[in-house]
Amino acid sequence: MHRRFRMRFAAMALAAVAFAAPATRHAIAAEFKAGDIAVEAPWSRATQGGAKVGAGYLTVKNGGAAPDRLVSATADIAERAEIHEMSMTDGMMKMRQVTDGVTLPAGGSVALAPNGYHLMFLGLKKPLKEGDTFAGTLTFEKAGTVAVTFEVRGVGAAAPDAGAEHHH
Repeated sequence: MHRRFRMRFAAMALAAVAFAAPATRHAIAAEFKAGDIAVEAPWSRATQGGAKVGAGYLTVKNGGAAPDRLVSATADIAERAEIHEMSMTDGMMKMRQVTDGVTLPAGGSVALAPNGYHLMFLGLKKPLKEGDTFAGTLTFEKAGTVAVTFEVRGVGAAAPDAGAEHHH
């Protein structure tokens, strides 16, 4: 009797998480680690049907005593991934590829978010649909490679979600 109750309770708990409101689901964010590096809440926005590019966002924390550097990324849904930076120059929004990587200060964190550093997924193999996930890797100069899973959110999604913890 107790085993059946536990199994039924576990199934109901999983269903509650699966069908929770989007803000609730996003607050339960995954973390991926390699050495002193922790990658939190990788996500992407859904794309329109014919889109060939997408973007990826996440927060990287460096718990170590030495700086590290995010040097490259891959995603299984794209032909290639690049690190980009969005900035305002003379009132114009500009985007450029960051070829020398993103420095992660010792004991600090860096957010890859809309309107700043982010990942560009080029040559999408299929549209990114809200609720889907896809695999990717991040390569760090010292910590090595970290496998991550990106969650696809709605087209207009912004980060971080209200009430979710975030760092700059």
